Amino acid sequence: MFKRIVVGTDGSETAGQAVRQAVELAKLAGAELSIVSAYAPVSSRRLQSEQEGAPADVQHEIGPREDVNLVLDAAAAKAKKEGLEAQTHPVEGDPAEAVLNVAEEVDADLIVVGNKGMTGARRFLLGSVPNNVSHHAPCSVMIVRTT
Repeated sequence: MFKRIVVGTDGSETAGQAVRQAVELAKLAGAELSIVSAYAPVSSRRLQSEQEGAPADVQHEIGPREDVNLVLDAAAAKAKKEGLEAQTHPVEGDPAEAVLNVAEEVDADLIVVGNKGMTGARRFLLGSVPNNVSHHAPCSVMIVRTT
């Protein structure tokens, strides 16, 4: 069956459904679970202005990864609640590329993504994460119906 499963999340409820499916599959298969979330780069000017407004003891924690780390921690907590340890991967850049790159890095057997963005004419746009993942994946892909 599956030994290494990768799931992408942006913290949304629909992505949460994909995470739940991936956790259940990993649990049933005894597979390793990797959870991926991408973040956009933040300009150094914006980062500096956000750090200046924060107390000195937390300035070092402010960065482009802070929000994505919260998303990943919440998803990993869902896995832990089901008895699974999950590896988290915050990746700067395009969400589809982030999922694909992590899948290659961990030699995944399965990628799990939600179908958000695949309805109607939007499913033909190149920006659709599930569409890009399904066309370029190095392994099997499960697209969870979330809408």
